[in-house]
Amino acid sequence: MTVYASSHTKQVSKLAKLYEDGQVSETTARTLNKVLVFEVNQIQTDLAATEKDLGEFEQRYNLLTSDFFRQWQAGETDDRMDYVEWASLAQMADNLRKRLEFLTSETQK
Repeated sequence: MTVYASSHTKQVSKLAKLYEDGQVSETTARTLNKVLVFEVNQIQTDLAATEKDLGEFEQRYNLLTSDFFRQWQAGETDDRMDYVEWASLAQMADNLRKRLEFLTSETQK
Protein backbone atom coordinates (compact mmCIF):
# COMPACT_ATOMS: atom_id res chain seq x y z
CA MET A 1 0.00 0.00 0.00
CA THR A 2 1.34 3.41 -0.91
CA VAL A 3 1.00 6.19 1.64
CA TYR A 4 0.88 9.70 0.26
CA ALA A 5 2.05 13.00 1.69
CA SER A 6 -0.15 14.86 4.12
CA SER A 7 -1.00 17.47 1.48
CA HIS A 8 -2.89 14.73 -0.38
CA THR A 9 -4.71 13.83 2.82
CA LYS A 10 -5.86 17.43 3.16
CA GLN A 11 -7.06 17.45 -0.45
CA VAL A 12 -8.99 14.22 0.00
CA SER A 13 -10.54 15.56 3.22
CA LYS A 14 -11.71 18.68 1.41
CA LEU A 15 -13.17 16.59 -1.39
CA ALA A 16 -14.88 14.30 1.12
CA LYS A 17 -16.48 17.31 2.80
CA LEU A 18 -17.81 18.59 -0.53
CA TYR A 19 -19.04 15.09 -1.37
CA GLU A 20 -20.84 14.77 1.98
CA ASP A 21 -22.48 18.16 1.40
CA GLY A 22 -23.61 17.13 -2.09
CA GLN A 23 -21.44 19.81 -3.68
CA VAL A 24 -19.42 17.77 -6.18
CA SER A 25 -20.20 17.28 -9.84
CA GLU A 26 -21.86 14.10 -11.06
CA THR A 27 -18.60 13.13 -12.76
CA THR A 28 -16.66 13.52 -9.51
CA ALA A 29 -19.29 11.54 -7.57
CA ARG A 30 -19.14 8.69 -10.12
CA THR A 31 -15.35 8.74 -10.02
CA LEU A 32 -15.29 8.57 -6.21
CA ASN A 33 -17.76 5.68 -6.27
CA LYS A 34 -15.57 3.84 -8.80
CA VAL A 35 -12.52 4.40 -6.60
CA LEU A 36 -14.41 2.95 -3.65
CA VAL A 37 -15.48 -0.11 -5.67
CA PHE A 38 -11.91 -0.55 -6.91
CA GLU A 39 -10.54 -0.39 -3.35
CA VAL A 40 -13.13 -2.90 -2.09
CA ASN A 41 -12.30 -5.29 -4.95
CA GLN A 42 -8.56 -4.96 -4.27
CA ILE A 43 -9.04 -5.66 -0.57
CA GLN A 44 -11.21 -8.71 -1.38
CA THR A 45 -8.51 -10.02 -3.72
CA ASP A 46 -5.77 -9.46 -1.15
CA LEU A 47 -7.87 -11.07 1.58
CA ALA A 48 -8.59 -14.14 -0.54
CA ALA A 49 -4.88 -14.59 -1.24
CA THR A 50 -4.01 -14.10 2.43
CA GLU A 51 -6.68 -16.56 3.55
CA LYS A 52 -5.34 -19.12 1.05
CA ASP A 53 -1.88 -18.74 2.60
CA LEU A 54 -3.37 -19.06 6.09
CA GLY A 55 -5.15 -22.24 5.01
CA GLU A 56 -1.83 -23.74 3.96
CA PHE A 57 -0.40 -23.08 7.43
CA GLU A 58 -3.52 -24.55 9.03
CA GLN A 59 -3.12 -27.73 6.99
CA ARG A 60 0.61 -27.97 7.63
CA TYR A 61 0.24 -27.62 11.40
CA ASN A 62 -3.29 -29.06 11.75
CA LEU A 63 -4.34 -25.98 13.72
CA LEU A 64 -6.82 -23.17 13.07
CA THR A 65 -5.28 -19.75 12.62
CA SER A 66 -7.41 -18.33 15.44
CA ASP A 67 -6.06 -20.97 17.85
CA PHE A 68 -2.49 -20.52 16.64
CA PHE A 69 -2.70 -16.74 16.96
CA ARG A 70 -3.99 -16.96 20.54
CA GLN A 71 -1.03 -19.20 21.37
CA TRP A 72 1.34 -16.84 19.55
CA GLN A 73 0.08 -13.80 21.46
CA ALA A 74 0.32 -15.69 24.76
CA GLY A 75 3.95 -16.55 24.02
CA GLU A 76 3.18 -20.25 23.87
CA THR A 77 4.95 -20.83 20.54
CA ASP A 78 8.57 -20.58 19.52
CA ASP A 79 9.93 -18.03 17.06
CA ARG A 80 10.48 -20.23 14.04
CA MET A 81 10.13 -18.38 10.75
CA ASP A 82 6.92 -20.24 9.81
CA TYR A 83 5.25 -18.99 12.97
CA VAL A 84 6.43 -15.43 12.44
CA GLU A 85 5.06 -15.51 8.89
CA TRP A 86 1.80 -17.14 10.01
CA ALA A 87 1.27 -14.52 12.73
CA SER A 88 2.02 -11.73 10.26
CA LEU A 89 -0.48 -13.14 7.78
CA ALA A 90 -3.10 -13.48 10.53
CA GLN A 91 -2.63 -9.81 11.45
CA MET A 92 -2.73 -8.81 7.79
CA ALA A 93 -5.99 -10.71 7.25
CA ASP A 94 -7.51 -9.05 10.32
CA ASN A 95 -6.52 -5.60 9.05
CA LEU A 96 -7.93 -6.36 5.61
CA ARG A 97 -11.22 -7.53 7.13
CA LYS A 98 -11.45 -4.33 9.18
CA ARG A 99 -10.77 -2.17 6.12
CA LEU A 100 -13.36 -4.10 4.12
CA GLU A 101 -15.94 -3.75 6.88
CA PHE A 102 -15.26 -0.02 7.11
CA LEU A 103 -15.62 0.52 3.36
CA THR A 104 -18.71 -1.65 2.95
CA SER A 105 -20.66 -0.76 6.07
CA GLU A 106 -23.81 1.27 5.45
CA THR A 107 -23.32 3.57 8.41
CA GLN A 108 -19.96 5.26 8.71
CA LYS A 109 -18.82 6.62 12.04
